[in-house]
Amino acid sequence: MRTISTFSIVGRDPETGELGIAVQSKFLAVGAMVCWAKADAGAIATQANANLDFGEIGLKLLEKRYPAQKVLDALLALDDERDQRQVGIVDAQGRTAAYTGSGCHDWAGHICGESFSAQGNILASGATVQALADTFQSTAGPLADRLVKCLDAAQNAGGDRRGRQSAALLVVREGASYGGYNDVKISLRVDDHPEPIRELRRLLDLHDLYFGETLAEVPAGPDVTAAVQARLRELGYYAGPVSGIYDDLSKRAYSDWCGVENYEERICEGDFFDERVLNILLQKA
Repeated sequence: MRTISTFSIVGRDPETGELGIAVQSKFLAVGAMVCWAKADAGAIATQANANLDFGEIGLKLLEKRYPAQKVLDALLALDDERDQRQVGIVDAQGRTAAYTGSGCHDWAGHICGESFSAQGNILASGATVQALADTFQSTAGPLADRLVKCLDAAQNAGGDRRGRQSAALLVVREGASYGGYNDVKISLRVDDHPEPIRELRRLLDLHDLYFGETLAEVPAGPDVTAAVQARLRELGYYAGPVSGIYDDLSKRAYSDWCGVENYEERICEGDFFDERVLNILLQKA
């Protein structure tokens, strides 16, 4: 088995109940192996000579409300090759547990704190894991942003001794998926890239643009509406007059453009525009 030399952080947001994992590695498609999470249960990172059963079985135990440490103890007891494993766990109550086997390659280690576990192996030094922990504890904002900031800080502190190749981000919360069908709020993977963390950040920014909440609404006043009509005419979505009146024809044209660009989630109720989408439209033509 190839060792998944990596650094990762598993965390929980106590305000939202979100659980998440961020990981970076010199390993192809690391997110397919390391990241396991289920809303209202917990999150697990399994790495080094990763035992993927730790993810599947561990989540089932977390669903039954066993605390993180007891889940970890049970997983290790079942594994004759535990010395080759590294794992970090956060449960739905924010309790944490981690393990770094004696057979993991240097530098290898972990740090646990309130609502997070940071771990890594084959690292430049322990500063990488320390940066994960320090950044998680010192940053605020959405969990996904905090986790990616942790990766960035860890990379700047030395990162994976062998280099960079892939990264991933997984965040779950009950009913948080597109349309509310499941618990996966964010699932992003960079499977092979020279700067995987930077690419992961770009994907997270796009995810926020397409699926995030509208933070500011701009009234469809005459000047703004005239500018929108003019741009939509240039782009071939609107054939009416540039009147400054946000009528049904203008609304249909704007909605059609949003549909093509995947901004349906940011179409505002009434005579308003999402500020971020409006600026993209006005700059696009």
